[in-house]
Amino acid sequence: MSTIKTAVNRRSFLKVSAAAGGGMLLGFGWLSSCAREPETGLEIPESWTDINAFLKIGDNGVVTIMSPNPEIGQNVKTSMPMIVAEELDVDWQKVVVEQAGLDTEKFTRQVAGGSQSIRQSWKSLRTAGATARRMLMEAAAKEWDVPVSELTTEQGTIHHKSSGKSIDYGAVATAAATLEVPEEVELKDPKDFKIIGTSRKNVDAQEIVTGKPLFGLDVQKEGMRIAMIAHPPAFGQKLKSFNAEEVLNMPGVEQVFAINAAPEGIELQWSDTNAFPELVAIVGRSTWEVMQAKKALSVEWETAESPESSVGHEAALSELMDKAADEPARRDGDPGKAFQGAAKVIERTYAAPFLAHNTLEPMNFYANVTADKAELEGPIQTPASLRKTVAALLGMEEAQVSIMLTRMGGGFGRRLYGNFGSEAALISQKAGVPVKLVYTREDDMTQGTYRPAYKVKYRAALDADNNLLAFHVRGAGVHGSPVFENRFPAGAVAHYLAEHHDLGSNISTGAWRAPRSNFMAYAEQAFIDEIAEVTGQDPIDFRLQLFEKAQQSPVGENNDYDAARYAGVLKLVKEKAGWGKPTPGLHRGVSAYYCHNSYVAQVVDVEMQGSTPRIKKVWCAVDCGIVVNPDAARNQIEGGIVDGIGHAMYSAITFKNGSPEQQNFDRYRLIRNSEAPLEIETFFVDNGIDPTGLGEPSLPPIQSALANALYRATGQRIYRQPFVSENEVLG
Repeated sequence: MSTIKTAVNRRSFLKVSAAAGGGMLLGFGWLSSCAREPETGLEIPESWTDINAFLKIGDNGVVTIMSPNPEIGQNVKTSMPMIVAEELDVDWQKVVVEQAGLDTEKFTRQVAGGSQSIRQSWKSLRTAGATARRMLMEAAAKEWDVPVSELTTEQGTIHHKSSGKSIDYGAVATAAATLEVPEEVELKDPKDFKIIGTSRKNVDAQEIVTGKPLFGLDVQKEGMRIAMIAHPPAFGQKLKSFNAEEVLNMPGVEQVFAINAAPEGIELQWSDTNAFPELVAIVGRSTWEVMQAKKALSVEWETAESPESSVGHEAALSELMDKAADEPARRDGDPGKAFQGAAKVIERTYAAPFLAHNTLEPMNFYANVTADKAELEGPIQTPASLRKTVAALLGMEEAQVSIMLTRMGGGFGRRLYGNFGSEAALISQKAGVPVKLVYTREDDMTQGTYRPAYKVKYRAALDADNNLLAFHVRGAGVHGSPVFENRFPAGAVAHYLAEHHDLGSNISTGAWRAPRSNFMAYAEQAFIDEIAEVTGQDPIDFRLQLFEKAQQSPVGENNDYDAARYAGVLKLVKEKAGWGKPTPGLHRGVSAYYCHNSYVAQVVDVEMQGSTPRIKKVWCAVDCGIVVNPDAARNQIEGGIVDGIGHAMYSAITFKNGSPEQQNFDRYRLIRNSEAPLEIETFFVDNGIDPTGLGEPSLPPIQSALANALYRATGQRIYRQPFVSENEVLG
């Protein structure tokens, strides 16, 4: 049990009031919760509507939690309320969660990104539940005239054991609302958790499988029109002119006009990354009619910048690999001298292409802009940034712009960038009607915000006894280097050098699930495996030796990982997979990586069926601290593994004269059901540490574990993604 202050600062202090018709409302300026719809048959008091940012306890004992956080499929809509319910000590079946809209005055970090939702909200959510529980107990103690220390709670009921009295939360909620908020409260000892650490079903599951309206594409409003956009076919082009006459005569088409989502003089947010702000908008009655009009629209584009191609990026990145950076990102010891005196130097270069996000739900947003306000609704990971941009573009105050969040049909970083929301607002303003902007798959795949193309060169210096003397990494990427200079093996090698290069481009890029790590884990861990082979060591033993060095005598002071926890997941996956035991017909690879504050190690078994690899099983060990909802956590891990395998094996965006050559799934290859692992087994480290990231950490290391397994299966190292284009044996 631990004690925690209830008020972080004056702005985030708890606000208490009595609910109309009885009950207790606790508003938390720092509550980053998630939403759940009422259970079927659960009686909800009618007086509890239209309230934001609160934990509410009704006179019937039902608890409602508003959720500021966007739900992107990471299941925080279930897990975050579990945290509150745990400390409140309430029956989980009496918890209702509702999705809140954007409200930066009442909520903080209304963002879905960086695998940070649970980590950032862990203490505040627990404090929310514990504070409400304490106040309810104080109200009961007053009514019974007994010390609050003599009271206990269980599933929404307060007990006084010596007198045999008991009372439900709902019966004292109104009285509790009149009490002062305690300055500090006690949080449960994790060993006493009853809800946290148990598996609970996704609270939206029934609505999802029965097709209930939850997503942005489901939004339907009175008077709403459908809008679509046309943007240049190639990067480096912009709008010159268009002829709308033919289109305006087509069925259902009402308006055709140009918009500029990035006019001069407007301060844009980092999330406004967009290569094509000058667009032609088509507004009409139905999706089909507008889509047909878009195909018939005559638009002329002009070249504003030199077109870029994949070949050009490849050559430029390769050129950077031969150049030293002006200033190293990190230097430990004397790597130059160590390499000069080495008995052996291993040098390898790894490359990865641009990747599209390809969310299942296409980009969409609803907007209704009038003279004095703008109402927006849709799937967005960064609603606060979108509101700033929309207000600037429309010439409004932020208070005039409201954004309601819908559940997202995937994001993977794409919906961090809200240009589609801004475009919807501009179209609605100019059309004078509410619109739902819908992208086609081609719109999204050719519009940019891709995972950048990367290249990285590794060098390792060995002495005559095959001991690792020095390590050098130099990385370059479009719009930024992928290198994390303070990650492993930094801290484990006496002589270490890390360098960055940045390649400019008119192709827009953005965060893609596990940014930078999604490439660096593959390259780093594939290279580590190759070093282990050259030194004649088992790949797991070689890594463990490096982690031991980082534990016993770490080099440098800025190492951003815990070597003991790193080694821990590697030892766990080694044990669970039975590493080292003969596996006839199976070829094994291993990988371990740290990102988003969590540690993941994986072993992959591959069987070759002719020239085609079949992934038989993946073992995955995860140290992400306390696991709130084990089933949901396993889903996240398994999804990341399948996603990582598919993109490493098959996916790429290439360009010809600045135009993306892959514009839909006929040419952009995704993993198929038959190519997913037959079995994935996940093991979580039970260490009682506060939760860390979970949505992204399982994706990066699977790529290198697979590459290492494929090497053992084919005898060929893989230095480029996607793997199938690098190694013909893979077919």
